[in-house]
Amino acid sequence: MPLLWLIVAVLVVSGAGYVLGRSRAVAQAGGDTRALHSLPFYYGANVFLKIVVPAFGLLILWLLIQPLVVDRVVSGTIPADEVREGSSIGLVMAEVTRTAKGMTNAVAEGALSADALRDGSMDPEEVTQALKDAGQVVTSTLTAPIIEAAQLRNRMSATGSVIMSVVVMLAALAGLVWGVRESAPAFRARNVVEQGIRVMLIGAASIAVLTTIGIVLSLVFNTVEFFRLYPASQFFFGLEWAPSFSGRGGASDLGVLPLLWGTLYISLVALAVAVPIGLFAAVYLSEYASPRMRAVAKPLLEVLAGIPTIVYGLFALLTVGPLLVSVFGDGGMLGVSWQGGGRAVMTAGIVMGIMLIPFVSSLSDDIINAVPQAMRDGSYGLGATRSETIKQVVLPAALPGIVGAILLAASRAIGETMIVVLGAGAAARLSLNPFEAMTTVTAKIVSQLTGDSDFASPEALVAFALGMTLFVLTLGLNVLALYIVRKYREQYD
Repeated sequence: MPLLWLIVAVLVVSGAGYVLGRSRAVAQAGGDTRALHSLPFYYGANVFLKIVVPAFGLLILWLLIQPLVVDRVVSGTIPADEVREGSSIGLVMAEVTRTAKGMTNAVAEGALSADALRDGSMDPEEVTQALKDAGQVVTSTLTAPIIEAAQLRNRMSATGSVIMSVVVMLAALAGLVWGVRESAPAFRARNVVEQGIRVMLIGAASIAVLTTIGIVLSLVFNTVEFFRLYPASQFFFGLEWAPSFSGRGGASDLGVLPLLWGTLYISLVALAVAVPIGLFAAVYLSEYASPRMRAVAKPLLEVLAGIPTIVYGLFALLTVGPLLVSVFGDGGMLGVSWQGGGRAVMTAGIVMGIMLIPFVSSLSDDIINAVPQAMRDGSYGLGATRSETIKQVVLPAALPGIVGAILLAASRAIGETMIVVLGAGAAARLSLNPFEAMTTVTAKIVSQLTGDSDFASPEALVAFALGMTLFVLTLGLNVLALYIVRKYREQYD
């Protein structure tokens, strides 16, 4: 049974259960709802929950566990000599999974014969060509063990889907019988339903935590897989980034230091633009601007936050880059030849800083406005001027929050991609010249995972190692910011 039909069937049974549970409770009370412990709605809702929760719970668990079991069984059938040098069983299984999906789609489109696959009358070259003709992604000529493993995976998945449908429907019917039998006038339906809703709300609140754990685990597993194929010392301490998809990465240099340097360099330039402008704008809006000016200026400033990053990238490529070349390029206004092209660290940094101004200004403005007015009045009462009050009272009191706003802007800068791709170029280099083209970790993650990348190679898996590196870097920034916030809070409490 298709998954959508299974979900619809469970919902139909649950709807019928709601009606049956409600009707049975009212009927046993002789039609007098006052004889019921709870409102009739709760008796129907009790049956509904006893059908939906077990059925959908089993469905979700089955969908999560079945691929793991199938892959474990299939991987045990792959010969050891099929794992080529520079590869691993995990990468071979990725190829098996890709082949299995391609065969399913090719059979559905009529490009492959299911009978020919079943009796083995097609050799691997014919299967490979048929998959390519059907538009399926095939990175190399498939071998007989890969094809057999893919067929086994499809058979086990199909059998598992049938068993899943039966088990889920049996759970739904069992919940229906259980809930309807409980629909008696003395049954505390309201207590049971409210307790069930509470458990569901707790589960919903846990989704964010579980999602975070899932993201981290996916990064960790793929990063470990990458380091099985590529030395960690060369990745973390290599000074050159030169991936090559030939020979399964044998000739590739995947040093992350040039990418980290480009990421930090562009982010520093962006923060050097955004922090002063954003902080000064926040001070003006909160301490100097009239209510009418504030009502106009703050929304206009926050419009910058709603502009898509691709538009900022085009602005960097078509406007800021040529402008910098006309000033700092060969034959420019200053008579120097520092910048040879429009793509450079300064181009991306300036435009990214403009994009970050609303993050700094809006948050800092809210934080400064949260400083109690009594602190300002006390400063004025001691004879301080407005500027002295801002420097010596307001800003120190708001400093922890301002540090948080700067941290948010730094995290946004580190994770930016499109402005870097269009404004900074794609050159991975270690240089102090801000007028040279460089690139960042996020830009290389995109480039490594787009196109016809072979996921059985270190060049594709390196994207997860880069993502894990960014995750650790951001976590370090958070820890540093927390230390700074606590230090200054102790000083100004």
